[in-house]
Order: sequence, then C-alpha cells, then structure tokens
Amino acid sequence: MGGLAIVAGRGELPRLLAEACAARGRPYRVVVFEGVELPWLGHHPAIAASFEKPGRLFAALRAAGMTAVTFAGGLARPRIRPLGFDLKMLCLAPRLLRGIRSGDDATLRLVAAIFEAEGFRVEAAQDILPELPATPGVHSRALPSDGDRADAARAAAIVAAMGAIDVGQAAVVAGGICLGLESIQGTDAMLAFVAATDPALRPKARGVLYKGPKPAQDRRMDFPAIGPGTLANAAKAGLAGVVVEAGGVMILDRAATVAAADAAGLFLWARER
Repeated sequence: MGGLAIVAGRGELPRLLAEACAARGRPYRVVVFEGVELPWLGHHPAIAASFEKPGRLFAALRAAGMTAVTFAGGLARPRIRPLGFDLKMLCLAPRLLRGIRSGDDATLRLVAAIFEAEGFRVEAAQDILPELPATPGVHSRALPSDGDRADAARAAAIVAAMGAIDVGQAAVVAGGICLGLESIQGTDAMLAFVAATDPALRPKARGVLYKGPKPAQDRRMDFPAIGPGTLANAAKAGLAGVVVEAGGVMILDRAATVAAADAAGLFLWARER
C-alpha cells in the first residue's frame, strides 16, 4: 500500500490511524505542524512541518518513502508568515491564500489537490479504519422520544442548509427551536454556548445535538466525528441525546462513547439519512 503520511490535528483520530499503521506493519509518518500538541505522539515516527515551507515537507515525505497522505483531526487556520516562505510556497501562495478565505470544505479540497499534484495519493481515514463510521440504529440504553425524533429531523434540515454554503456540520434543536449552530469554533464550543444559554430562552424539551456531513463534502479530507467528550458536553448542555447521520459520522472509541451516553442517561442514535 505504500507509506502513509498522517497529517495530524486535534482529537483521537490521528492516534488511531498511527496505531493502526503500526499494528499492520505499514510504513507511516505523523506530520506535526507548528503549534499542534500531540500528547500521544511518543514513539511514533514523525516529521515536523511548517505551513510556510511545503516544499520541505514534500521532500521529507518522499525521502521517507511516503506515497499516500491522510488528514485527521482539527487544525486551526494558520497565521501565514510570508517572510518564511520557501520556493514552493511562493508558487502556491496566491492560490492557497485565496482558498483559505473560503469555507472548510473548499479549503480542504484545495489542499488535497496540492498534495495530489505532488504525486501523493489522498486516502480517507474511514477507508483505513472502516469500523469507525456509525452503523444505523440506537446504540445506547436510552431511546429517543417522538419529540426527539422531530427535533433531529429539524436539526438535520438545518445542517443540510448550512452545509450547502460550506459552514458547519452540527446543530442543537429543542422543541423545534434552534439553540446552537456549529461554525469555525467547532462542536464543543457550540455545546458550551448552549449550556450557557438563559433557561428562559429554552423550551421545555431538552433537545438534541445532530451532526452530519455537508451535502457535497469531500469525505477523504473531513469526515465528521464524535467521541466520549461529545456525549459529556451534550450532557452538560442539558440535552436528551446525540444524533449522527448513519454512515456519515465516525464514532471514535465506540465502547467509551456508548458508555458515556449510558452514564449520562442520553441516547445515541445513528439516524439514517
């Protein structure tokens, strides 16, 4: 299959990919950009990278025998320092700087095209770990009520509308009222916002978090994911449960995520589109 470069951001997915490569004997390197802390990195082989010097990164990947690349975890949009550009970045800069002012999906498609133009194959994380996408059904002891199902349908429609303009992948709805929308800050920040919302503004229904991919999203680059922390934050926000699109969202550490749902009395439902 060739060596795999894992461009690592926040969260557990990069670790799971690195451990899978190590267990299968596949050559790999974890690409660590400046400012990204990876507490799990330990003994994993890594390549330090700078946003301003993609030419150096491409050369290091080739020297290490990497033929493919996968992207995993959240990365903040970089503050680019033009004085540090290498020759490759000078060539890419006009196109790249325009791209990072777009939505996340458009930006990631551009990044994928750049890596492919350099001869690297882009692999989807879910193809490497096919057990992660959520299978249909309710995975928890708690079950969604009819009201919860209606809120999930409303939230799914909202996420589809947001996704059409490349904004976010999640929303919180309670009693038909939207309490939060995901934007650049991410799902956990949205849940914190909902938790801090004045109770007088909230309907009697507890509400649900819904998460799903954008309609035309490049899932090789950005496949939505939840984990135990998502359930813990949903509980802090006073929600009844978490809903994901079946097959369209990864559940990281499934056993721990289901356990977190059960411990908090929340339902975890993978809803078919």
